[in-house]
Amino acid sequence: MTAAPHRTDPTAGPADVALLHTAVAVARRARAAGNHPFGALLTGPDGAILLEAENTVTTERDATGHAETNLVRLATARYDADFLRACTLYTSTEPCAMCAGAIYWGNVGRVVYALGEDGLLAMTGADEKNPTMALPCRDVFAAGQRPLEVVGPVDLPEAREVHAGFWD
Repeated sequence: MTAAPHRTDPTAGPADVALLHTAVAVARRARAAGNHPFGALLTGPDGAILLEAENTVTTERDATGHAETNLVRLATARYDADFLRACTLYTSTEPCAMCAGAIYWGNVGRVVYALGEDGLLAMTGADEKNPTMALPCRDVFAAGQRPLEVVGPVDLPEAREVHAGFWD
């Protein structure tokens, strides 16, 4: 099997940054609800927000309740694969390996994230609530047969701030 061409655009445009601010606001809602501070949203080909999802690991007692995986579950129930390939998933933090797999299998065509996994690890350390895995989402996507564009990390101070004090 040959890996798909992997497109990486390191530059986020103004619309991307604005939508990342919204993803961080969703992460704040997750934290306020007692969950881990992660949020994600899906935009259609026209850039309009279609869906939002929070992390629900604590309230749903489901270790797979990550924001991105929750979002992909909603998206694949509502939209077909061709449409999703033209959509963008925005997330407050780089998708973990599980979420990257869900995004890939869910046929989302583009991912934009703020805080990188390494930045998250620097904040969580050895906290048992978030055992990070040193497997960047780009590596997961690059192993697939279908191209997927990745933009990130995008320097957004509030993407770090939403985690402040949570992992202590």
